[in-house]
Amino acid sequence: MKTAAITLVYYFVIALVLAPTQTWAAADQLEEILRDQTKARQEDKIKALQRQEQLENLKRDQEANQSQRRLDQIKQQKDGPSQEHKPQANQTQQQLDQLRNDQQLERLQSDQQINRIQRETDPLRQQQQINDLQRQQQLNSLQDQIRRNQTQQDFDRLRHQQQNLR
Repeated sequence: MKTAAITLVYYFVIALVLAPTQTWAAADQLEEILRDQTKARQEDKIKALQRQEQLENLKRDQEANQSQRRLDQIKQQKDGPSQEHKPQANQTQQQLDQLRNDQQLERLQSDQQINRIQRETDPLRQQQQINDLQRQQQLNSLQDQIRRNQTQQDFDRLRHQQQNLR
């Protein structure tokens, strides 16, 4: 009986000593799982940002190519822009070229931001950088829309002037 009581006390003491270490181990595992989940979510966000950026780039390229075709059509029409309207056609061409250069620069800047985000080790800073990139992409999209509208107005003005010459 005495041996059973000593054995019981022995197991009780062991349980008291080991319980906190098991709790700490479980807490460490939980923290590691949470860190892994956070990292996976942020990697998914980065991939989504990259896909969104690629789609925006394709859309910008298509619109720039379409604008270039319209300008080329205006330039190649048998009447072509008159001497007095050639400066405007040249200005529109320069704006289109500048738009392409700006878009290329935005792509490079976005790629650099994504690379920085991927290298960031602090999850909170990484999330902040993801949010900053999303805001920048939205701003770029709005600026592109403004430039597209301006280019469209220039095309319409050129076309209207050309039709008035006929």
